[in-house]
Amino acid sequence: MNALAIYEELTAGRSRFLRLDELCRLTGQAHAKSLPTEEDLKAEAGLAQRDKKGLEKAQGEFLAQILGDPVAGAHLCHAMLLRREDSREKFSEFDRRGEIELGGVHLARHGKAAVLTMRNPRYLNAEDESTLDGMEIAVDLALLDPKTELCVLRGDFVDHPKYAGRRLFGAGINLTHLYQGKIRFLWYLIRDMGFVNKFYRGLAFKDQSPEVASIEKLWIAAVEGFAIGGHCQILLTMDYTIAAEDAYMTLPARKEGIIPGAADLRLPRFVGDRIARQAIMGERRIDCASPEGRMICDEIAPPGEMDAAIEKTIQKMSGSGVVSAAGNRRAFRAGQEPLDVFRRYMTVYAREQAQCHFSPALIANLEKYWNAATRR
Repeated sequence: MNALAIYEELTAGRSRFLRLDELCRLTGQAHAKSLPTEEDLKAEAGLAQRDKKGLEKAQGEFLAQILGDPVAGAHLCHAMLLRREDSREKFSEFDRRGEIELGGVHLARHGKAAVLTMRNPRYLNAEDESTLDGMEIAVDLALLDPKTELCVLRGDFVDHPKYAGRRLFGAGINLTHLYQGKIRFLWYLIRDMGFVNKFYRGLAFKDQSPEVASIEKLWIAAVEGFAIGGHCQILLTMDYTIAAEDAYMTLPARKEGIIPGAADLRLPRFVGDRIARQAIMGERRIDCASPEGRMICDEIAPPGEMDAAIEKTIQKMSGSGVVSAAGNRRAFRAGQEPLDVFRRYMTVYAREQAQCHFSPALIANLEKYWNAATRR
């Protein structure tokens, strides 16, 4: 498979941008010997994860080859940082009403802040296919909104009787849906190169490098209950994190049998290499109020005082100005994680996550640690 030649062909010599899912769709359509077709993927989609043939592993290798090339890979990263077309369509509704309900998320103006509330109450606000598009559209709208200066990310109240009446930041990937085969391989890459990277880098412009120009705002996270897996990964992109005194973070990648997004790249910057390895490979729980937790969380809120802490932080951070906030974010990234560092990481991630997603070990782990076979 000559992935770079296909990429040049479908993007007309990199003169147009294609999101990675559209790129894979068009490749399967025009080069069926290289990637599975839409029909192939539809046939696979109805199967439990253990019964899939692993056709999507070819997508991982294809994207790894593109991301491995500095020029094509940077172009693909750029494409995933652009505003989605459906975000353009949704903006007028949000602008008129000041709020909008999207799949898995509610976005509303609250004074100077755009407040994005994650909602998947049946599954402890976990992420899955039903939340993916809505999250990215909401991030686009929050960043594009000229009437707000910064953004707040928070989990909503959940249905589970154990946590009745409580907000939870989020339980990571929906392991029940993963076991049932309801999460495709591309979900991981769309997520981490899409809305998670937009948290970190903002929205790109088509005619300028994301390193130089972007639409950015400060992001404040409010962690209640727990931030597990993917929700802990999200915290590594935030500008300021407030955590409830009893909240905790985990990255149970070993128990899930997958790679925890870009946490392998970002977590060592916060807590050092050894604690990062203990968290990712040794299941170490990090209490937000612990010394290690305070390396990730900026402020600990006493029980019942999260709303007041959020309001105080909004007032404090909105006084710095949008322009200087964007400039400082770019300056931090220049030293910590330039786009090319992210591109090289995603090269490895695309290839390795594809192998993990279809590994028998994933099924065994979910049955052993999650009792996945008995869940509905």
